[in-house]
This record gives sequence, structure tokens and C-alpha cells, in this order.
Amino acid sequence: MQQRTLGKNGPRVSALGLGCMGMSEFYGPRHEAESLATLHHALDRGVTFLDTADMYGSGANEELLAKVLATRRAEVFLATKFGFVRDPANPSARRINGRPDYVRAACDASLRRLKVDTIDLYYLHRVDQATPIEDTVGAMAGLVRAGKVRHLGLSEAGPVSLRRAVAVHPITALQSEYSLWTRDPEAGPLAACRELGTGFVPYSPLGRGFLTGQIKRFEDFAADDLRRHQPRFQGENLARNLELVRRIGELAARKHCTPGQLALAWVLAQGADIVPIPGTRRSRNLDENLGALDVMLTPAELAEIQAIFPADAAAGARNPAHMMQLTAR
Repeated sequence: MQQRTLGKNGPRVSALGLGCMGMSEFYGPRHEAESLATLHHALDRGVTFLDTADMYGSGANEELLAKVLATRRAEVFLATKFGFVRDPANPSARRINGRPDYVRAACDASLRRLKVDTIDLYYLHRVDQATPIEDTVGAMAGLVRAGKVRHLGLSEAGPVSLRRAVAVHPITALQSEYSLWTRDPEAGPLAACRELGTGFVPYSPLGRGFLTGQIKRFEDFAADDLRRHQPRFQGENLARNLELVRRIGELAARKHCTPGQLALAWVLAQGADIVPIPGTRRSRNLDENLGALDVMLTPAELAEIQAIFPADAAAGARNPAHMMQLTAR
């Protein structure tokens, strides 16, 4: 398995990680046995970088990973996140809490659910606009000193927040949505990461599955699938985006790979400091994703992809407005 370094002097991890969110929530029915089999298969294939969060399934995703970590902890670079607080009476309602007391309590709760002594990479899931990030990261740094956490990360933070955080403690990774159809990090966060020696971890590098070419209609989504509420998957936006994916599929066919592999290869080609974490709960999809590591794109092919899919090509916002407001500067 190819490996990459998170940040300038950070840990070595598999060149592709595994996002585990969809195993517990947001993307249709859950199948624990299938998810556990996929987690074990990922480790068997050499994937070391597993990504979860305390909000996924309201803790259920961390508990799922604990069943694998019980016997294979040494094989895993374990990342989890805190910051989203959900209302048990209304799971779709959420707020952000980055207060120092909550940082410590959230970490202890994650350690209990994961049944581990140490978290390898602990992210602030979203920046709390009501709490100075220096206070939040200061509390996170305390977790490092206490031996509960090895490395710190931020998610969906902009360059200003990242620089303020790094002034308190080194930030090993910034995680943000990044793919052919979500190019926002190119407007500042990626450059800031490289300036500060912070690694970059793209989530949803397959455009929430859209870039695989498997999604054809709005009706393909289960009733509880979060994509039903995202503008890019609705109405005229969906029709326009399907045409983009069709053209990517034509290029993939000429390259003798799948559209998803081409999309992942494009993300990987944006820099050796980038470690994508495509999510899946199926072993066959995992194997397809890992095949992207063997897809080498020439400068001419990268230029053709850019012509098909420039930064502003996708129709519709990537998230509803209330979620976009949670992305910090």
C-alpha cells in the first residue's frame, strides 16, 4: 500500500484512508455485518487511516470501530472529531461547541466509545464562532500533554482560523470537502496548509458518490439520505451535473478505469501532501477506490479534466445554506 505523510513532519498513513460516516448514518440503511467486513478488508488491504466522529450515528460509528480496534488497534491510525452537539429529541438539529470544558468531556466520551487509550488524530469538526479558536485548540493541546491524543486537526476551517490555531499548537491536518466538483479549498485553505506544514485530508473526494457515475436520478436516494437535501442533487442542478459526470465517464473509458477511479486519481494528483478519505461500507467499492492509486494522469489528461470540470462547473451549492454558515474563515 502506498503511503503519504500528513503535513510537513507528520505521521505516515495509507495514501487513501477510509471515511466511516456512511456506515452508521446519512446514506441509507445501515448493515453492521457488512460494515465490519469492509473495515477488516480495508486493514487487510493495507489501509491504515480510519476516519470517524462522535456525531456519526450519535456515537454509534465510534462504537462500530471499537469492534475492529479491539483486535487490530496497532494497524490503525485513528481519527475522530468533536464539536457538533445534537439534540436527542431532534437529531437533525445541531450546534457547535468548542468550549474548553466540552473539548475535554467530548474526548473522554470518544475514548470510552472507541475503547482505546489514545486517539491518533483529534479534529475540531467545525470552528465554534462563539469561542476563540485559541481557547479550543489550547484545550486540545492539553489532551496531547495528557497522552489522550497524539495529533490535532481542524475540519472545514479557513486560512485565518488555521493560522490562529497553529500559533497555539501544531495542526497536523485540515479536513475539508474537496473533489472535482468541490474546489473551494483551492481559494486559500490548500495554500495555507502548505505554508504552515499542515496536511490536507479531503472528505467526499467522490462528490458524495456522484462522481462514480452510479447516481442517475433523485429517486435513487433512500428516504433518509442526506443528499436529498443538498442543492447539487436537486432539479435542474442534478441534470447539469449528470452531464459533467457523463463526460468524465468518457475520459475514464479511454483510460480503462472507472469514473470514480479517475476522480480519485485527480485528487491524488493535486499534491503528495493530500490524503483523501473516500467513504464506503462495501468491500467491492473499497477495492475499486484503491485501484485509483494505480491510475497515473498525464499533464495532457489533467488539462482535459480541467477543461471538462473547471472549478466553478458544478451546478448548485454543495450544502444547504445553514450548513455553509458553519464553515469558518
